[in-house]
Amino acid sequence: MNDTYKHKGLRLKLIQELSQKGITDEDVLNAMCKVPRHLFMESGFITFAYRDQAFPIGSGQTISQPYTVAFQTQLLQVKKLDKVLEIGTGSGYQTAVLLEMGASIYTIERQRDLFLSAQNILNSLGYKPHMFFGDGYEGQPAFAPFDKILVTAAAPEIPEKLLQQLKPGGKLVIPVGESQSQRMVLIEKTGIDSYKKTEHGAFVFVPMLKGKNF
Repeated sequence: MNDTYKHKGLRLKLIQELSQKGITDEDVLNAMCKVPRHLFMESGFITFAYRDQAFPIGSGQTISQPYTVAFQTQLLQVKKLDKVLEIGTGSGYQTAVLLEMGASIYTIERQRDLFLSAQNILNSLGYKPHMFFGDGYEGQPAFAPFDKILVTAAAPEIPEKLLQQLKPGGKLVIPVGESQSQRMVLIEKTGIDSYKKTEHGAFVFVPMLKGKNF
């Protein structure tokens, strides 16, 4: 679990690249500058950890492109002490970024191997999210409502149960669409049953699947 000066220098270079690509939220950039992305990746890809690219992490999943992580997080407008539900723990990298921003994180992963791997990595680095092996479509009603909800997989439509678990005044960021391309959608809950929806460009994510995969 080494995080060398070389790694830190490469992270700084990546942050500068993200800034040039339009990421302006200093809290997001600072958090990503602190999280050692290479430690969340399979050994064969570690050399490329600070390229602005997505890479496979097993179980048919990927660690998202850093720009995508930054874009989603910036759109969510995470504040310190926000209660955030993350759908799709994956490698745990996005989880770590949210934790570095001072949020309280409740994160769900449906792939058991990824769940156990992310749990091990996050704990070894001193991160303490609330982790659940389960179905992201169900959310975590026992811990609702949430200030923010972040979905890191593509859904064909916005899950109603997630909308119900969002606090009035809260924000939900989710890629919506079919397998080839999705629109990044921001939902702002303006009342008990009222919402404002805006779209923020095209992205490509792995699909959001129902159930648990043992």
